[in-house]
Amino acid sequence: MSTSTVNAGDKVPQFTLLASNGGQVSLSDYLGKKLVIYFYPKDMTPGCTAESCDFRDFNGEFAEYNAEVVGISPDDLPSHEQFISEYSLPFLLLSDTEHQVAELFGVWKEQSWNGKTYIGVERSTFLIDEQGVLAREWRRVSVEGHASEVLAAVKEL
Repeated sequence: MSTSTVNAGDKVPQFTLLASNGGQVSLSDYLGKKLVIYFYPKDMTPGCTAESCDFRDFNGEFAEYNAEVVGISPDDLPSHEQFISEYSLPFLLLSDTEHQVAELFGVWKEQSWNGKTYIGVERSTFLIDEQGVLAREWRRVSVEGHASEVLAAVKEL
């Protein structure tokens, strides 16, 4: 389990993960753009699918404001590829199988569902500005209306 090592106003530490395009993606690849990172628990599950499809549906508007969206979960690349294919997701999904980046952002936490306790990703979203500074964070996200709320924050930034 982790507590966040990055808070709003902080420069986000560099990280690199494997991406659904087969390459590696680093935070530094997005300098000069706004970056929306949404952490989600698992590919192909109802809440994660709804959230990913909402970000998909707003993707063009994020692009208008010089922002890119990236999803991160502990799933492996074949799972991400299937998820992207099934739901026509236009952005990269990053594979955090060792949950290092989830721990960096403090979203690898004890969860409970149906009376069972486990360690996993707490659905959370982070907005990083063009200089790599964490501008906004949303923790324990409720899916409904979330993507439009993030878009509004992007427009303000």
